Amino acid sequence: MPDYTPEMLSQLADDIKRWAQELGFQQCGITDCDLSAEKDHYLNWLEQSFHGEMAYLENHLDKRFSADHLLPGSQRIICVRMDYLPPSTQALDNLSDNQQAYVSRYTLGRDYHKLIRKRLTELGKKIDKAVGGSVFRAFVDSAPILERPLAEKAGIGWRGKHTLVLNRSAGSMFFLGELFIDLPLPIDTPETENHCGKCTACLDVCPTNAFPKPNVLDARRCISYLTIELDGSIPEDLRPLMGNRIFGCDDCQLICPWNRFSNFTAEQDFHPRQKLDKSSLLELFEWTEEEFLKRTEGSAIRRTGYIGWLRNIAVALGNSSGGELIQAALQNKLNHPSGIVREHVEWAIKRLQKGDVPQAPPINEHLRRNKLIF
Repeated sequence: MPDYTPEMLSQLADDIKRWAQELGFQQCGITDCDLSAEKDHYLNWLEQSFHGEMAYLENHLDKRFSADHLLPGSQRIICVRMDYLPPSTQALDNLSDNQQAYVSRYTLGRDYHKLIRKRLTELGKKIDKAVGGSVFRAFVDSAPILERPLAEKAGIGWRGKHTLVLNRSAGSMFFLGELFIDLPLPIDTPETENHCGKCTACLDVCPTNAFPKPNVLDARRCISYLTIELDGSIPEDLRPLMGNRIFGCDDCQLICPWNRFSNFTAEQDFHPRQKLDKSSLLELFEWTEEEFLKRTEGSAIRRTGYIGWLRNIAVALGNSSGGELIQAALQNKLNHPSGIVREHVEWAIKRLQKGDVPQAPPINEHLRRNKLIF
């Protein structure tokens, strides 16, 4: 690679951002590899066991705080974001009907990891061709990277009280990705201003009170963790609070005032597949393992596995208004070979026998009152 003048590097950075937009990214920023300022906060979070059973978050700490350790020779990290919210998302309808399944909006379509990594790799190849040789590597939630602090440093947005990255013109419903590269590109101005103000809507609406304080998430109480990352039994005291959410939870995003500026995705791959935006709990509960594997092919839902899928739906059925068909479906799973499934099915049956019909979640009235796009 030839020596570059500051002017040449500045022009290259402009070209990179243009190429990123051409590849379908809505924003692109550039930052350095130093995240040492995050160390104390992160270690304190681990010490309080807020990461639950996600032991991998304790590993490779040197790479998390000095990202160049991940790809030796890296000088810059190119951060991108891509909108994922599909049009007509049915969020309010799903949450209001306790016999329907709620699936987090980010996973209604194809798994984002491969799509974004492929686009980032294409961006890297464009840069490589332009400079006549470079070392780069694309990452999408696939390595020990603190991507949210990096996005903040790259000017993508600020971290809201729900710990997610917020952007004034796009809300928070977007994916993040990173391209590590060995070029001394000019660095973008970091986002240093927090625009949440005194608002605590995201903290207040959390069904399971997963935020012990602003900017701190106790994953052990988070529905996304419980339905996706947790392998075993869901704590009984949290089950009634989960409602009909069977894979992930969006409440802290749906209620955020900044998400009135969310943009619908232009990516067809992120549009709903298998009618997951309007499926009944009963319909999904009756999938065989073969059907589950076939219907979730290329989907992030695969992460929970078939046993986790049945476990999550059993809890949601226990939170439904019941009925003969639901009772019969649960009875049919009482002899399931998985002890985890049987445990949650038994809990659901007992809960329905009590006859308590759960109330609509408080988020619904907020969405109606503010006429958000969900």
